[in-house]
Amino acid sequence: MGRARKVVLAYSGGVDTSVCIPYLKKEYGVEEVIAFAADLGQGDELDAIKKKAISAGASQSLVGNLVMPFIKDFAFPAIRSNALYQGKYPLSTALARPLIARKLVEIARELNADGVAHGCTGKGNDQVRFDVTIAALAPDLKLLTPAREWGMSREETIAYGEKYGIVPPVSKKNPYSIDLNLLGRSIEAGPLEDPYVMPSEEVFGITSSFSNAPDEPELVEISFENGNPVAINGEGLDPVSIIKKANIISGKHGFGRLDIIEDRVVGIKSREIYETPGLLLLIKAHQEIESLTLPADLLSTKFRIERQWAELVYQGFWFSPLKEALDAFINNSQKQVNGTVKIRLFKGNADVVGRQSIKNSLYISDMSTYGREDKFQHKSAEGFIYVWGLPSRIWSWINK
Repeated sequence: MGRARKVVLAYSGGVDTSVCIPYLKKEYGVEEVIAFAADLGQGDELDAIKKKAISAGASQSLVGNLVMPFIKDFAFPAIRSNALYQGKYPLSTALARPLIARKLVEIARELNADGVAHGCTGKGNDQVRFDVTIAALAPDLKLLTPAREWGMSREETIAYGEKYGIVPPVSKKNPYSIDLNLLGRSIEAGPLEDPYVMPSEEVFGITSSFSNAPDEPELVEISFENGNPVAINGEGLDPVSIIKKANIISGKHGFGRLDIIEDRVVGIKSREIYETPGLLLLIKAHQEIESLTLPADLLSTKFRIERQWAELVYQGFWFSPLKEALDAFINNSQKQVNGTVKIRLFKGNADVVGRQSIKNSLYISDMSTYGREDKFQHKSAEGFIYVWGLPSRIWSWINK
């Protein structure tokens, strides 16, 4: 295919992506590197990141505000899917990668670039998510992955960057690798590489410790329409504001901390620390409103699909035929998922203490009560149990 002359680089401002700029030009012969940094609500000083890319040798440094599509088009489907990879991780980082990769392809088309690049290493999941997404959306574009190929240690990478005036942001005082967006923080490396070491409080940034959390519980009500969260404590909010408010409320009470061993796509186990207060709270509330409004067989089938959906997203297959088909099932299942869930937050816990759905509740008090209002046909249970247990009874007869 020949070498790429103009390349759009996914840029974060960190060591690897900064070093990618001079490396692409010197080692790959790229004539023009266009840096793109995505604003995903991480709160970084994006002007500083923009300037850093230029000083590292980028011909253009672009910043795109992707916060609303990140929440509406990626986070909300994850909430409707109750997406938890391996039953634990709510995909806060994984959800961002296909969005960034899609934007890289769009910029490449707009600026007539013939290649895209990223600074992911060979041990992580993000390389898979970028590569698979780009291949699905634009297989004709050249894909350059210098950090996976240059073979430099962390120290050598820093030294290479220093030759081009790139100052490393990580020091001995801050040994952690941190990824941040509006959905949460992921923290790894440093002392956390020993899975037996308890994370120190300095690791956390958006959730309170138990000792600093309020000494009184707080009740929060989360309302849903068609499976999407639309209000907190009766206040209607747009998607971004819903996440922000959920983060603040949950984080204040120390809810949303995860310390897990995670199976990466490349086959290794990794110790990961996550803070995802708002996203975990909304998923928990969504699971509860579904329990009230969806029939048992639909819940059972959806539960199996949810796990597969989370695995596909984690593994980089956001833009895939199977994911699209699963989306159709999940979206169709959400038409009756309407109502409000009441949760009590206290010292790292989020306990469901109430739920209601005016229009779609399948909980019928006249059928469930043990009081005088009971309308359940008790006598009909005998015939039902006879038929229900008939296979076991026949087995017993035949195999005495």
